Amino acid sequence: MYYAALEKMLDKTDGSIYKLVVVASKRALELAEGNPKLVSEINAAAKPSTVALREISEGKVKAKD
Repeated sequence: MYYAALEKMLDKTDGSIYKLVVVASKRALELAEGNPKLVSEINAAAKPSTVALREISEGKVKAKD
């Protein structure tokens, strides 16, 4: 199971938990619609929300200003 520290993800969204939620939910919807994953080594059964949070924590997805 993958664990991403909240502090690490907040650094990617300018410290805003609300922005983090919006970015993660939008990316999860994109993944659910069939867009390719930007991270490797992830379980095929992983839920879109888990994949989205991992992408954010690794810096593959960023919030628009």
